[in-house]
Amino acid sequence: MLIKTVIRPGEYYDSVKLMIATKQLSEFEGVTEAAILMGSDLNKEVLKRTGLLTPESEAAVPEDLVIAISAETQEAIEQALAEVDGLLNQHGGGDDGEEYKPKSFDSALKAVPGLNFCIISVPGKYARREAMKALQNDMHVLLFSDNVTKEEELELKTYARENGLLLMGPDCGTAMINNVPLGFANKVRKGSIGMVGAAGTGMQEVMVLIHKLGEGISQAIGTGGRDLSLEIGGITMLQGIEALNNDPETKVIVVISKPPAEEISDKMLAYIKENVEKPVVINFIGGDKNKVEAIGKAAASTLEEAAVKAVKLAEASCCSKYSMENNDELEAIAEEQAKSIKPGQKYLRGLYSGGTLCYESMLVLRDYIGDVYSNTPLNKKMKLADANIMQENCCVDYGDDQFTVGRAHPMIDTTLREEEFMNEVEKEDVAVILLDIVIGYGTHADPAGVFAKRIKQAREKMEKKGIYIPVICYICGTEEDPQNWALQKAKLEDAGAIVVSSNAKASKLAGMIMKAL
Repeated sequence: MLIKTVIRPGEYYDSVKLMIATKQLSEFEGVTEAAILMGSDLNKEVLKRTGLLTPESEAAVPEDLVIAISAETQEAIEQALAEVDGLLNQHGGGDDGEEYKPKSFDSALKAVPGLNFCIISVPGKYARREAMKALQNDMHVLLFSDNVTKEEELELKTYARENGLLLMGPDCGTAMINNVPLGFANKVRKGSIGMVGAAGTGMQEVMVLIHKLGEGISQAIGTGGRDLSLEIGGITMLQGIEALNNDPETKVIVVISKPPAEEISDKMLAYIKENVEKPVVINFIGGDKNKVEAIGKAAASTLEEAAVKAVKLAEASCCSKYSMENNDELEAIAEEQAKSIKPGQKYLRGLYSGGTLCYESMLVLRDYIGDVYSNTPLNKKMKLADANIMQENCCVDYGDDQFTVGRAHPMIDTTLREEEFMNEVEKEDVAVILLDIVIGYGTHADPAGVFAKRIKQAREKMEKKGIYIPVICYICGTEEDPQNWALQKAKLEDAGAIVVSSNAKASKLAGMIMKAL
């Protein structure tokens, strides 16, 4: 096998464009592996795992563009290299008469006077500057960028609050304003349930289930994952609750977050008790339900429960064609699956693109197999020494900041999870694999198609080795999403995966199988 590496100093491209170009290059005839990426340390780890790391790419710096190709012949490499510039510079469509697209913030303001909302997705070191520019131009901001310091976040949010603006983020991946999906979001109907959350995929999960249960969303306000930290103090969460409380179209408010610091949790609950008369469903995932019930509001233990309670409080009737598995059904599936698993297979592995889904899964699994190892563990003692190496029972959040420096989020770029999935199915002690598949706007065009292909490859490997590993999937999405939930489900089931109706139920099924073993 031949490997060719080309280094282009100081040539920068957006990580999503690089991901798309890499996928296309990998499909060229005669090409075994391909990678087009920036020369960051994390990306060098990717090159190492795929067998593409060479002395040239190892010497690259983060500002260098690295093109690496392995192929059967030199001719295949040269043909692939000749197409790289075309792939990197291709346009998304349209023609010379397409709508004018401003190339700078200032030109956008001149082209469309009166803009009041800005979405910012730039490398973290530039995010504070661009966000402040938008705020100073009287614009609300969704700050998608991560790797922003807490000091910068506090500065931006304080300025926003003092000037009657919302700063959603940093690392805010999901919102829906006036039924317009922002960031990673799904196509759901407009309705009477409003949300504010410090958990992107957690919000998506609840919105999707609310939609399937027959209700809809009035507004969904993201805060960013650190909003409820002691340093930030829940600035955006409080603004969001106040806005939804004053919104005549919102009948029920849902509040979603991983457990805040106790001081901040008490602050949120006190504000809600004193200021919000509307029904409120609160899910501080894994938090104290008694404190929520003490202020007269509804508490939820899972994202599924939050959705169901919100729909009931909105007095909406559940959609008759949508149903979720009950415990007896899950037990029956678990017992049947366990029969095919050999005694030496004893560990569970969860590969997640959604941080909140990963966190909820670990909480559910705790009741069946105790605490699990993770890069974002429930118990600090269970933190992985190296997030790239799984051990024992383990769930990894591939959307965590350590995996997104210099590359697209795993909901967009499936490469890391694909690689790890294929690594795990080779291990003789793995018993169950959990996967989340998040569809909707902003995500991969066909994530189920990608993993269906990998699951089929894994099945072939398992058959040769005489083992069986159940692959349990949850798809966060709706049939109205561009990828279509039903079509995605069919692809995974055709490949042999087990698809369950909620993240909590997928985790429960995995736990039941492990318990049955």
